[in-house]
Amino acid sequence: MQFLETALRRALRKPSVRIERADSVSGGCIHEARHLITTEGDFFAKWSTRCPGDIFLREAEALETLRSVSAQTVIPRVIAAKGPVAGQPAFLLLEFLPPESRSDRSNDEKLGRGLAAIHRSQADRFGFSSPTYCGLTRQDNRWCDSWSGFYRDRRLRPLVEALDEDGRLSPSDRRLYERLLDRLPDFLPKDAPRSLIHGDLWSGNILFTTRGPALVDPSCAYADREMEFGMTTLFGGLSERAFAAYEEAWPLPAGWRERNPLYQIYHLLNHAVLFGGHYGHEARRLAQGFAG
Repeated sequence: MQFLETALRRALRKPSVRIERADSVSGGCIHEARHLITTEGDFFAKWSTRCPGDIFLREAEALETLRSVSAQTVIPRVIAAKGPVAGQPAFLLLEFLPPESRSDRSNDEKLGRGLAAIHRSQADRFGFSSPTYCGLTRQDNRWCDSWSGFYRDRRLRPLVEALDEDGRLSPSDRRLYERLLDRLPDFLPKDAPRSLIHGDLWSGNILFTTRGPALVDPSCAYADREMEFGMTTLFGGLSERAFAAYEEAWPLPAGWRERNPLYQIYHLLNHAVLFGGHYGHEARRLAQGFAG
C-alpha cells in the first residue's frame, strides 16, 4: 500500500497522510479494489499488474468528461491516476462514495433523468478524444462522421478479427459477420445523435450513494445513445422506474427495441474475446437475425 500512500500525499499535498485501513470492495473481477480509510478521509483505490499500462489514465479522462457534463448524476472525483512505473502497478485513486440503499424510488428516477442529461451532451462527430477500455478491450475512438461506419470499423470489426485470429470463428461464422458488417447501414439510423455515453452501463457500474445515484468505470464515446442500452438490456442496471424516467426526459426513437440486439452483439462479442464461454454462440444467434 506504500505506493498508494505516496500517491495520496502528492495529490493532496499533505506529506503526513497515512492509510489506516484498506477494506476489500466487492464487485470487481479484473483489478484489486479497496476502500481506503486515511487520516485525511476515505478514498477508493484500484490497481493491477496485469492490465494495459494506460487503462486507468483513460478511465480518469472518461470520468472527468462525465463530471464536466453531469449535474444530476454523481461521478467520483479523480484524485490520481498513473501507469505502471519501476515495478509498481498502474492505479486509480478516487473520492469514496458512501453507499446507500436504492429503496428510495427517487434514486431510480434521478438515475434515469441523469442518464438522459448525459446523453444530451453531444459532439460534432462520433468518437472520443482518446482510446477507452471496455473491460480489458482497447476501443479505437478515432473520430468518424458516419455512425454505421464508426460502429462497424471501431467496434464490431476489431472484435470479429480478434476472434478470427484466435481461431475461434469458423469460416461460416466469418462470412456471417462480414454480411452483418456490410448490412449495418441498412439497420442503423443515419441521423443518430452524437451523444456522450457511459459505454459500459450495467448494474455493477451503477452505485447508489448517500449523494445520489453514481456512475463508475466508464468506457465513454460520443455514439448513438441507443448503444448505451445494449449493455443494460443484457446484464441489467436500469430498473423499470429508471427507464421510465429516462423516456420521460428524452424518449427513444421508434424502432429502438428492434435495433437493440445489434448493440447487444458488441458486448457479447467482447465477452467472447475476454471470457469465452457461451457468449460467442449468443452473438452468432443475434447476428443471424440481421445478416441471415
